[in-house]
Amino acid sequence: MRPRFVIVPAVPTDKRSPVRGVHCAVEAIFIGFDLYDTVEKLRLAPTFNRRADAEAECLRRNQTGIG
Repeated sequence: MRPRFVIVPAVPTDKRSPVRGVHCAVEAIFIGFDLYDTVEKLRLAPTFNRRADAEAECLRRNQTGIG
């Protein structure tokens, strides 16, 4: 059985907005890691800056069944 909570990369935010009609790559800012609830199918707040912190919270939630 797969765990209820898993770690996913946080949704990046755009560093700059693309200009209409101009084709250029948009640079993204990495903002960390989120927890994803596989039962409710949603990302949970807060975002963790370090993967180790996200792993610890994910393990805690999976062991205790916190939803």
